[in-house]
Formats: sequence, C-alpha cells, structure tokens
Amino acid sequence: YYPKENLWIIMALFIVKKEGEQMKQILCFGDSNTYGLIPGTTKRYDWNARWTGIIGKKFAGTGYQIIEEGLCGRTTVFDDPLRAGRRGTELLPTILETHRPLDTVILMLGTNDCKAHYGATAQMIGLGIHKLIGQIRDFVPKANILLISPIYLGDDVWDGYDSEFNEESVNISKQLGKVYEQIAAEEKVFYLRASDYAFPSNADREHLDEEGHEKLAQAILQKLQEVLS
Repeated sequence: YYPKENLWIIMALFIVKKEGEQMKQILCFGDSNTYGLIPGTTKRYDWNARWTGIIGKKFAGTGYQIIEEGLCGRTTVFDDPLRAGRRGTELLPTILETHRPLDTVILMLGTNDCKAHYGATAQMIGLGIHKLIGQIRDFVPKANILLISPIYLGDDVWDGYDSEFNEESVNISKQLGKVYEQIAAEEKVFYLRASDYAFPSNADREHLDEEGHEKLAQAILQKLQEVLS
C-alpha cells in the first residue's frame, strides 16, 4: 500500500525519460476553459493557476510535456460568424501535425457549440466530437484519447453575462455529459465529466475560477494515471 500523495512519485519512476529517449507529449485541445480565461475579463490565468499549467507542473521531470491548445470561442464543427478560425475540425489536423508524435490528446469542447445562433442539439454537438476523434485517429493513430465533457453553463448566463447564450443553451450544456459518455463507449476512448468536479464562476456563469481549475486539474491528473498506465 502506498499513500495517495506518493502515487505521482512512484509513477514518475516508471515513466521518467531515459537518456536519448524521445519526450512524450500530451496535447490539450479545447476552448477558453483550456486557454484559462479569467471569468468576466479578457485576461488569462497564469501558468500556475490554469488546469493545463497545474498538470504541466505535476509532470515536470517525468518525461512528459503538456501542450496547451486552448482558443476562446472554439467549437467542434461550427464557423463563428464574428471570429475566424474557431471551427475545431478546421484547425485540429494542422495542430496534430505540428506537435506529433503525441502520446495523448485531451479533448474538451462543446460549450461554445451551445450558443443560440448555432441552434445545435446535444446530439449534433456529439457528431462534431465524433469527427474530431476521427481526425485524431487519422493523424496520430497511436495516441491515447481522453474525452472530457465540459462544465455546465450557469443559470442566467445570458442575462448580463454572455448574450450569445440563452436558456436552451444551459439545458443543452447539461445534456452533453450523457452524450459524451456514450460517444466514449462507442469510440473506446477514456472519458471524464468535468461537471462532476467543477462549476462555472459566479463572475460570468461560464468560465472556471481558480478553484475550478484546481479541482479539474486534480480530476484529470487522477484520470491520466489510468490513461498512461
């Protein structure tokens, strides 16, 4: 029996990079909650506060490198009429080629797909996730895939916070977990429900605060022990 706090030390002993061995990379592909947007602002949390940075710090010295690819407004398959380059399926192949070989891809998208002007159901958003998983398998077929369903949108997010969402957007965001879980089973990929661990900040009803980033990071770290074992 090993104390829980020692698990990462033990794990590091098994995955530490040998001299001349290629460093393994974990790509985090997502939206503003992967980017680390500070709720209610246009600023970004620093490396030590956002979940990708917390994970990166934990993996330091183990032979793994965390690659952040979070973009505010990113969707699965929808083009944003106001901002270019937000369609995930348009950019993901290029990003995969840029960073390969990859050991693991963490995929967390879907919140922006809930915006009212896309008119998408949870099932339609799920089809976009299927397509992204297909692209990952085409470009990095040996990579592990960890699919994360995003946190729920907060109630009244459209009222003085983000008018691109409405009440139906909130309902759809709460349906994504079940849809993504089914996709993960069908695609045989790893799955985590972010809403089991973190919630949107009261500051904007949409983005993680520092506590949310910490809680999500710890949940992902625990899941990665399974993914990388």
